[in-house]
Amino acid sequence: MARFEFIVDGPPVSQQARRRALLKAWKVTVRQEAEKYWSSEQKTATGLVMLQITYFYDSVKIDVDNIVKPIQDAIIGLAYVDDDQVTDVLVRKRNLSTNFKVENMTSILAEGFARGSQEPQPKGMRLEGEI
Repeated sequence: MARFEFIVDGPPVSQQARRRALLKAWKVTVRQEAEKYWSSEQKTATGLVMLQITYFYDSVKIDVDNIVKPIQDAIIGLAYVDDDQVTDVLVRKRNLSTNFKVENMTSILAEGFARGSQEPQPKGMRLEGEI
């Protein structure tokens, strides 16, 4: 099973956002960040995939069920042909202000924590499947 992982800094935008332009801009940001990590050797998945999203926050807390759809939509045509290929979604939310342990941290997730952006809220996103 191939893996594709990428980081997007800043708070996610909910599918239910009233400002549709903000939602559209978020999807563009997610796509651009995913493309940075996409290898030219990787092929778009044609089979079933599992999507894992970890949302790390310190001040902006959003319901995890509202952040999935924009992320899924943003990587259509890159990671998979259509989001109906996604059979499983695992979404986690972790408060950076509390103690927690990250086991088996990948180099990409470590990079996200080390970036030190204005809003240090990396979201570790891993797409697993037939890629």
